[in-house]
Amino acid sequence: MIVVNTETIPGYRITQTLGIVQGNVVRAKNIGRDIAAGLKNLVGGELRGYTELLIEARRTATERMLAQAQELAADAVINVRFATSAITQGAAELYIYGTAVKVDRVNEAQTDSAVPGVPVPPLAQ
Repeated sequence: MIVVNTETIPGYRITQTLGIVQGNVVRAKNIGRDIAAGLKNLVGGELRGYTELLIEARRTATERMLAQAQELAADAVINVRFATSAITQGAAELYIYGTAVKVDRVNEAQTDSAVPGVPVPPLAQ
């Protein structure tokens, strides 16, 4: 499935808008990560425990959004955005949303949105 943060997909024409799809995950802080983060704050540097937590949260939320898109038989999700919000002290939500669409492949001569020299991604079967 094609997933983009733009309104169009080079080499494709949107034929049908299926609706908004979204995924979310709520993660709570971990005492072990908090201790390590506190120590890292003293000396500076990347908070790897939190980085890994956010990577996994983005992956999970994205998988949930794509599952909704597949239920709608979408070919692509456009205008994808991430948002975060605090749920309680110590827990946060990561939210991803976009628009599920059906698309048809077109050749470069038929669309202004095609970028010359950039290969057109195949549709998932």
